[in-house]
Amino acid sequence: MKALFIIIAFAACSILMKAQLLDNQNLYFNAAERLLQTEGNLKIGGYAEAHYNQPLSSEVRNNGTLDVHRVVMLLGYQFNERTQFISEIEYEHVSEVYVEQAFLQYKINNALNLRAGLILTPMGIINEYHEPNTFNGVERPHIDNLIAPSTWREIGAGFSGVVIPVKMRYQAYIMNGFNGYNGAGNFRGKDGLRKGRQKGAESYISSPNFAAKVEYFGIRGLNLGLSGYVGKSQSTMYDGINKEDENALARADSSVIRMAMIGADLRYSTKGLQLRGQLYYNSLDNTKEYNEFTAVNGKNNGLGKSMIGYYAEVAYNVFNTVDKVKTELIPFVRVEKYDTQNSVEQGIMRNKAYAASVITTGLTWKMVPNAAFKADVQFVKTEADDKAKAAFNAGFGLMF
Repeated sequence: MKALFIIIAFAACSILMKAQLLDNQNLYFNAAERLLQTEGNLKIGGYAEAHYNQPLSSEVRNNGTLDVHRVVMLLGYQFNERTQFISEIEYEHVSEVYVEQAFLQYKINNALNLRAGLILTPMGIINEYHEPNTFNGVERPHIDNLIAPSTWREIGAGFSGVVIPVKMRYQAYIMNGFNGYNGAGNFRGKDGLRKGRQKGAESYISSPNFAAKVEYFGIRGLNLGLSGYVGKSQSTMYDGINKEDENALARADSSVIRMAMIGADLRYSTKGLQLRGQLYYNSLDNTKEYNEFTAVNGKNNGLGKSMIGYYAEVAYNVFNTVDKVKTELIPFVRVEKYDTQNSVEQGIMRNKAYAASVITTGLTWKMVPNAAFKADVQFVKTEADDKAKAAFNAGFGLMF
């Protein structure tokens, strides 16, 4: 009888804790995390978005583009109360197929979970919360493509959890790193580390990297995040090298970048007002040797020594004061700046086209919390431009 009482009490506490996690308005969950919190053995979810992009500033007429940007299915299975598997399979632009997540999780308790597999790097907001109904604007912010290259995921293992008493959530993983060199250099001044993502596709590893994030949600309506990533890029140059061959080791070392990225983010909401901000700073080492080693016909990749990006966004739900209206109509403005060559090594010519200011303003109409129509106008002005380039964007996004 006592044992039965303990089992019932444990089950009740587990259900109440899950409800407490999901109902906490300061704590955010992406589609995969929502599946982990739901009951049942077989778990199904997904999200999708379609876009229309029309340039406005060109002196000549340009066609707009229409694109089913992504359709994503999440499939999971709960083996028992502690062991779960989650997968995320994405179709991009109708014809491209990717696996974005595929991890096994063992739950010790809410504060300690062991996770291993293809995992999202816990950096910033968008890389983890990129379902289209979770952010304003048709396209993701520029800094989440150029500085932190979302969707950024690699194979790794580590721990995560939510510590309710101190209102804190954490993640810490050892992960595979970027593909810096596999016969050619993948890092560039134009788009930073983006081309180096291995995405779990026959990845190779020469040294593990470390990624971690801590979120604090102890103030009503506020979520603060601090994230970090340190390590080295991976290189095939190390394969088969005799450790006594100093020349070969020197060449291999020139194919590797050491990096340290830090991110800070803020989300705050109260009475219809929504504030969001984000900062990334990425410090890179060995870029002089890397640019020289990967140069083709005397032209190097122009990889910068540091990269920086940040934005601030203000939005307001105009239906907030109308009790009977369940939909949300959200005008917003986002001001963003980035520079993928924030600093460069001596001998590298800084390209002003790689630094820009971006203003995005528009509307998000959420018919229900997980489905939205979006429209915005975006102005992008690089340091190399005399005037800003404008574009109109529209689309819809949903998550279930």
